[in-house]
Amino acid sequence: MTLAASPAVRGEDGRTLRIHPREVRLASPEASEQLLVFAADDDGRAADVDVTRKASYRVRDAGVVAVSASGRVDPIGDGRADISVRHHGREVLVSVEVRGIAVPSPISFRRDVIPILSKAGCNSGGCHGKAGGQNGFKLSVFGYDPAADHQAIVSQGRGRRVFPAAPQDSLLLRKASAQMPHGGGRKIEVDSRWYRLMRRWIAEGMTLDEASHAESADRIARITVQPSEATLLANGEQQLRVVAVDAAGRERAVTAETEFLSNQDAIAAVTRDGIVHATDVPGEAAILVRYLGHVAVCRVIRPREQGEIARPVERNFIDRLAWDKLERLRIAPSAPADDATFLRRVYLDTIGTLPTPAEARHFLADDAPDKRRRLVAELLERPEYADYWAQRWSDLLQVDKDIVGSQSAVAMTRWVRRQLASNAPFDEFAREILTAQGSTLAESPAAFFQVQNDPEKLARSVSQLFLGVRIECAQCHHHPFERWDQQDYFALAGFFTGVQRAASPTGGEKIIDKPGADLSHPRTGVVVPAAGLGAAAADFSQHADRRQVFADWATRAENPYFARTIVNRLWAHYFGRGLVDPVDDLRATNPASNEPLMDALVEHLVAVRFDIKAFTKTLLDSHLYQLSSVPNDSNRLDEQNYSHAAWKPLPAEVLLDAISQATGVDAEFVGWPRGYRAIEIWDNKLPSHFLEVFGRPTRQTVCACERGVEPSMAQALHLMNATATSEKIQHRDGRAAELARSDFPPVTIVDELYLATLSRFPSDEERLAMLEVFSSSPSDVAGRRTAAEDVLWTLLNTKEFVFNH
Repeated sequence: MTLAASPAVRGEDGRTLRIHPREVRLASPEASEQLLVFAADDDGRAADVDVTRKASYRVRDAGVVAVSASGRVDPIGDGRADISVRHHGREVLVSVEVRGIAVPSPISFRRDVIPILSKAGCNSGGCHGKAGGQNGFKLSVFGYDPAADHQAIVSQGRGRRVFPAAPQDSLLLRKASAQMPHGGGRKIEVDSRWYRLMRRWIAEGMTLDEASHAESADRIARITVQPSEATLLANGEQQLRVVAVDAAGRERAVTAETEFLSNQDAIAAVTRDGIVHATDVPGEAAILVRYLGHVAVCRVIRPREQGEIARPVERNFIDRLAWDKLERLRIAPSAPADDATFLRRVYLDTIGTLPTPAEARHFLADDAPDKRRRLVAELLERPEYADYWAQRWSDLLQVDKDIVGSQSAVAMTRWVRRQLASNAPFDEFAREILTAQGSTLAESPAAFFQVQNDPEKLARSVSQLFLGVRIECAQCHHHPFERWDQQDYFALAGFFTGVQRAASPTGGEKIIDKPGADLSHPRTGVVVPAAGLGAAAADFSQHADRRQVFADWATRAENPYFARTIVNRLWAHYFGRGLVDPVDDLRATNPASNEPLMDALVEHLVAVRFDIKAFTKTLLDSHLYQLSSVPNDSNRLDEQNYSHAAWKPLPAEVLLDAISQATGVDAEFVGWPRGYRAIEIWDNKLPSHFLEVFGRPTRQTVCACERGVEPSMAQALHLMNATATSEKIQHRDGRAAELARSDFPPVTIVDELYLATLSRFPSDEERLAMLEVFSSSPSDVAGRRTAAEDVLWTLLNTKEFVFNH
């Protein structure tokens, strides 16, 4: 069979009909094929409409095949036949050849039985694939170890799971078909195609394919999905067809045994039979297609039915590619953010600090056309930039005082801050971390290897942190959503076997390098040469230091993961959501929401030689970054294409500093001099109920997900009722008291409080409402102070204050 486009048949209405495949070959009693039927316009648009379930099917030669109303072809007997496919007066013939029915080839356990166990969920982590198995029956997760699975089915349990003398009475079949009580429920139907296949395998003697099968010509090399991209209108559907291609290039239909999963059910869900159903939410979804450890992706685009967008001004390439995507989805971007919104946003995003009322007044009064660009450049040079980003990187690098000790935590935090303040290129920053040696008390990143204290842990953490690949699943079995397996996992860990730790006479530990050794595969015992992900075996002939060789591979510009990972992290920080989400889960089955934009950003980062400040300027100078957070009718449901700015909760430390700054009262931290801000604190275990409530990460993993970002009732109650916040608002030397003692009229006090909290002037309506608070209070200093405190409390509890927008 072939995936090549079939000839189109034109009907009386001028529209065409396409069928895939036009030739079907079935080679066993349990084989099947899924037809795809498309109706296309005269111009042969690529975005054909799927009419598979609307077409009618008729077999011209009975006794050879049967075809269902959904287009699935099943064999009946050896021979040739034609299937007539009709839709709206058009007819296309599909030729079918069936063989191997009278004398079928033996069932392959690896190729035929394992996919059924996977599709039925028998070997999933929630069933017999979990660590201890289920009710004494354990299978390898997703079938990564066929030999062990064969042993478990055929030999374990005293061989009672199979009964070759009467295959239909085998426990394996009776429980799976719910003819006997089964905790997992019915997995297959009696006399279904899967049932017949497993019954025949048992009857044939339950053989296990030879291990050499993995190297044979019929070994599966890859899978393909058709269509690989589909455009669907609201509530539209698309049938998927999956083909396995072996090492010899031969194709075999495997749709029925393939697993399907959508990464955006809110946009497009998929059934177990591979039918994609679009919702009324515009956007894009990726459908994961998985079969025998191989994965493929179908991208589903769900544009709005109507609407043309007027392309806004393009300030740089980011805008051009973003508008291209929005235009394709027929989603109009929001209006530009006003100066006050941009001011607060860029301060909080870049330096984790609110602008002062004076800074806000100055910026809002500035009429220069380049004032936004100048502000970004100024912020990137402020000391708060290094403070804020040093804290964020210390979170990811797990600078945990309880593990590395206070002195090491201080030393590493200082090193990180110095790199950021000097704008060290990111590839150099990463290289220094990856190859660090020496005392953990020195101002260096050596303490990173105190936390990541064995080769496997290092491989997992480094992969997720700098390559954006979550490879920990492959430690025990094939990655469920990617091509990585145990071979890849232990190949990566082999780079870190030379890292040694020794006690230092001056305290702490000393990180040193010794000649490492390749690791062995835990199942086969075969030595696995060290290698980067998807790369050839490493060459240590020029450099014995394995970490140096890894750093050379990881940080080079052409590495497919390194630049994409930092691009995605920075994009997620400034735009509220990564182009790939989660930010540290880069894989083929989790594509970027805008691949051309991702590619262009990576190219730009490499062009500026990994200069993070230069790259940040490009991001913040874009029209896209400067959009309003107020949605319009067309983009109200859009959460992945940046058509309007996202509302982002302030990180715990930033929010605490913002409250201190707005109230004019510094936070007090146990053991720290007064005046330090939360973003300057290196001690991740510093007692602070506020920071704990608002999601300060514990630095137990390198995952960005550690930081709590979901608003909660506890947070709302804390802001409204916490004693510490009330004391700041009511402090005798605080902002409210100071304004009350001033000669300012109430209108100026209200303006000043708005500038201090929301970085803007109040609207006329807001101003009148707040002035009523002063009107209803005594006009003496005490009354003015009470009124000012009430206004300040109100503003601190608004969504506009607690979120960056």
